[in-house]
Amino acid sequence: MSTRIEQIGKLGQSVWCDTISRSLIDSGELQRLIDAGIVGMTSNPTIFQKAITSSDDYDAAIEKLVARGDDAEAVYEHLTVTDIGDAADLLRPVYDRTDGLDGYVSLEVSPLLAHDTDKTVDEARRLFARLGRPNVFIKVPATEAGIPAVETLIGEGINVNVTLIFSLEMYAKVMEAYIRGVERLAAGGGDVGKVASVASFFVSRVDGAVDKKLQARIDAGAAELKDLLGRAAVGNAKLAYQRYKQVFHGERFAALSAKGARVQRPLWASTSTKNPSYPDTLYVDTLIGPETVNTMPLNTIEAAQDHGHVADAIERDLIVYENALTRIEAAGVSMDEITDTLLAAGVKSFSDSFEDLMADIVRKMALVRTG
Repeated sequence: MSTRIEQIGKLGQSVWCDTISRSLIDSGELQRLIDAGIVGMTSNPTIFQKAITSSDDYDAAIEKLVARGDDAEAVYEHLTVTDIGDAADLLRPVYDRTDGLDGYVSLEVSPLLAHDTDKTVDEARRLFARLGRPNVFIKVPATEAGIPAVETLIGEGINVNVTLIFSLEMYAKVMEAYIRGVERLAAGGGDVGKVASVASFFVSRVDGAVDKKLQARIDAGAAELKDLLGRAAVGNAKLAYQRYKQVFHGERFAALSAKGARVQRPLWASTSTKNPSYPDTLYVDTLIGPETVNTMPLNTIEAAQDHGHVADAIERDLIVYENALTRIEAAGVSMDEITDTLLAAGVKSFSDSFEDLMADIVRKMALVRTG
């Protein structure tokens, strides 16, 4: 009997795991997840910060790196590249079996470079070359500086996971950057069938921000807005999927597809339910559909396996959600303002995690030096 994760896969959605750690790899848990139907992994600076600072799994490696004279940045990169590389090797059979559709692991460029195009490109090139595996994505944030970096990297045949997408406007820019990159790759004689990309559209954080503003209006007497709670995030994602279909099943991309180019699949990220009054599989059950990815933290994978509702749902109730978003705007809650704020907060959160992690690595290195 197939697992629910495998059943989701049969509907055209790939389920990835949104976490990574040394213990997950060494314990065999990652292999067990793969055996259960997980076909990819994602990471971010916050995930690595938790993995490295909340355990002693990396202490022996840090001790060896200190002994050979590495500085904190070199230690950080060694630890993360090792984890990403080992995970990619475990997922390589998936990559081969699916002809490069799945089997990927993502490593993010430093979030401190989020507003610097040239340095983002340089670091992405270096990390991709150092990992030396075809089933690795380099994550680049969907900032104004990140968009041209995406085009350049795709044009050089470097796989990119475009992260921190919240708004439909920015999503349009992300898709355009990917297509322009593929066109550049084709014009330069590159193999467009060898480069891959996903567009990571963040979900649950949208509800957190919109619901807060709606609840303030409800508390002030606008009881008619109650049915809009928990609608914004799913509605935003459903509309993004419509934009995806228009672009990647349209005439312009058809010419590239004929040359073997892959579509840039939308990836639903931040899919754990933050509001305990909502179902814990809310951002799984409502967003299943073909040519998509859902990357889930371990607790959401467990919930989906246990009691998720498996059905093609991405285009279900589309009009209902479109009307909900229209009413949200009419209530004075601007989705543009919400998504702009969430992007800035996302970049800051990852930057803070990165700096906290570097500080902790420095502390661990100092402890090693003093015995």
